[in-house]
Amino acid sequence: MTEKVVVVHPELSKYAREGEERKFARDPFASLEEAVGLASAINLDVVHQEIVNLSRITPATLMGGGVVERLKMFVDDNEAGLVFVDHSLSPTQQRNLEKAWNCKVIDRTGLILEIFGARARTKEGQLQVELAALQYQRSRLVRSWTHLERQRGGFGFMGGPGETQIEIDRRLIDERIRRLKEELEHVRANRKLQRESRKREPYPIVAIVGYTNAGKSTLFNRITGAKVFVKDLLFATLDTTMRGLELPSGKKVILSDTVGFISELPTHLVAAFRATLEEVQEAAVILHVRDIGQENTEAEKEDVLAILHDLGIDSEHDPRIIEVMNKIDSLPAPDREAVITRAKRQERVAAVSALTGEGIDDLLAQIDAKLGEDRKTLYVDIDLTDGKALSWLYRRGHVIDRLDDEQFAHVKVALDPADCDRFKSQFSYKLLNKKPRSRKKA
Repeated sequence: MTEKVVVVHPELSKYAREGEERKFARDPFASLEEAVGLASAINLDVVHQEIVNLSRITPATLMGGGVVERLKMFVDDNEAGLVFVDHSLSPTQQRNLEKAWNCKVIDRTGLILEIFGARARTKEGQLQVELAALQYQRSRLVRSWTHLERQRGGFGFMGGPGETQIEIDRRLIDERIRRLKEELEHVRANRKLQRESRKREPYPIVAIVGYTNAGKSTLFNRITGAKVFVKDLLFATLDTTMRGLELPSGKKVILSDTVGFISELPTHLVAAFRATLEEVQEAAVILHVRDIGQENTEAEKEDVLAILHDLGIDSEHDPRIIEVMNKIDSLPAPDREAVITRAKRQERVAAVSALTGEGIDDLLAQIDAKLGEDRKTLYVDIDLTDGKALSWLYRRGHVIDRLDDEQFAHVKVALDPADCDRFKSQFSYKLLNKKPRSRKKA
């Protein structure tokens, strides 16, 4: 049977929010809708949903006693076995609320971890989620056991006489965390080797990031023709997917679809997924996909930029970032035209509909232009019998012009600086900055 759940979104006044500075306030109704979406993402049956306004935080239960009593009626009347509090709860608050409502209570971090645990498909994703879940669970062992007073003896290697159950459990968790970190370190090392390999066979990474359900996977599928799972569901995509893509100029890149970001993303998850998110740090272009029709779109942008900042990416000024205002098909005509006009006037901004394909050509042209900014236009004369060198130029560069005579192909080509060095090391031809008067093999 599907678990019945009551969803509670605490809306904190500015006096209750300590140390939180935001440019854009979140719409509480949109936040409640997101909370319900999180619950639905793991097939919970939402029987009641409510915004609770808090002028201050009650240390013992987060919410005041009157609110707790009132919510108990909804829990009892609907026979709910779970309450989802869309906020971080301390172990003590969680335990007290469970006693007050006589049911299981889960906070925002716990529910996101549950979703990630259900969605992870690759070995790497499963490792990362398990690590985050154990780090979260470790701090909550105080509420996970009812027999903490029981003492147990044991063998020397299991803890010795007098060790309490909670100490044993914590030690076992610590051991598992250590092993998971070692396995993820191997993952990180393998990814580093893969990146080094791609540098030798250079295909730039174009990484897609954005708030969960902003349409990243739909955009990924639209551009690459792939069939990544897409659904109007929070965290529909969890595991990173990569596909090759040929841009209009003929340049080949690797497009990477990453896990969606969300406000108050658990610190454990950011740390655990760092191995995956390193692809974003190394990317040549970062596509920040936004659901431009979402009421909280500006607040969502702020959340994404904050996470990028935590990854060491200067989200405000990094020239690699192209802002992709997605889902323009969902906007009323006047708003849609305003967004398109804004995109045309601003640099590194594109207005698209990943669903219909509108604006995709412009986005690909922007990616092409961004990757071509550092390219050098050079001249080289290739012996017509040297098909390998000619093929290399066509594959790695953008051949702008070519004129053949009886012996040579006189080529004008745009190359990345790294490819210039590779060409020089592999072939015995001179790359010239201007058109030579006499064309001879070096």
